[in-house]
Amino acid sequence: MRIAVWNTAFLGDSLLTLPLVRVIRAAWKEAEIDFYVRGGLEPLYAGQPETAHVYGCHKRGRHGGWKAMLSLAREIASRRYDIWVDAHLSLRSSLMAWASRAPVRAGYEEAALSSLAFSVRTGRRFHELQEVERLLLLARAIGVPSGLLEDKDLTWPELHLPQEAHDKAAGLLAPLSGGPIVGIHPGSVWPTKRWLPEGFASVLRRVLDSGASAVLLAGPGEEAIAGEVARLAGVDSGAAGFLDLSGKTSLTSLAALLARLDCYLGNDSGVMHLAWAQRVPVTALFGPTTRSLGFWPRGEGSSVMEVCEPCRPCGLHGHKACPQGHFRCMRRITADMVWQDVERKLIRRRAEHAEGQAPSGQCRKESCDAI
Repeated sequence: MRIAVWNTAFLGDSLLTLPLVRVIRAAWKEAEIDFYVRGGLEPLYAGQPETAHVYGCHKRGRHGGWKAMLSLAREIASRRYDIWVDAHLSLRSSLMAWASRAPVRAGYEEAALSSLAFSVRTGRRFHELQEVERLLLLARAIGVPSGLLEDKDLTWPELHLPQEAHDKAAGLLAPLSGGPIVGIHPGSVWPTKRWLPEGFASVLRRVLDSGASAVLLAGPGEEAIAGEVARLAGVDSGAAGFLDLSGKTSLTSLAALLARLDCYLGNDSGVMHLAWAQRVPVTALFGPTTRSLGFWPRGEGSSVMEVCEPCRPCGLHGHKACPQGHFRCMRRITADMVWQDVERKLIRRRAEHAEGQAPSGQCRKESCDAI
């Protein structure tokens, strides 16, 4: 049997699809499962034991335009899938489902061209469930037994990274002398999802003053934001206990590095999901988005910092600028609020270290299975 799972949305969306992939594998142990993700994310999932192949859809690259889409559709059809599961809602996704010619094609009723694209449909129940549970509705629709859908181990987005990524992460953190490590990522694709640079800078300064180490993280295009945070904090690359790794990680080495943190501080972003999925204590800053949308960090070690504003949420993804012009949802989150949450996590980690648990900087999978 051949099964395809398609989710070519953002990083966080594909990561949250892993429980869906995992329960399908558990239901059909002999099946060959292919995972379709946004172009560029393929290396992150290449080590997943549940999948036979990981394919990237380069929507703004070689798969852009109608001719390229038709070529991709023919390629997909040639793989002769028995089951196609569409976890996305876009027109392109529905067309790929229809073009797959799979006898069973599952998707959401709310998706574009749903009645044409899918032979099996389910409502998304957006305002009732979190995203992982919404995705698992698709597994139920194709006949995955309820017992598997309720298995807490299977329904966690367990990520498997290559050893070289872990080795790279260990090398990047080697200059730090020990003690708890806080990763700070001030970026996000959407500008209104970014907390103020001065807030990140204040917390960065307090992390260092507490005796913990701080690692500043930034992906492509976010280096200037991280640089502003470091400048406002008055630290440079030579400061004791501080590493500026902006632009110095690949996606896989970044994921492996996150697994070695004692606390992650960042906005509502795909990187935030990479952290909590690896059971790292997370302090997440939510402004234009809210927990009610279903994309908040899971796990006992996760916290969401947010304030009440009548205009929240203003959208599923945020905006380039605040629609109301005041940006109070982020401005009212204070450095004191955030530091108190980060400090609480550091105190807990120091206590764990004192009890003889694994030292900081070690992969969370090796040191602690549940925070």
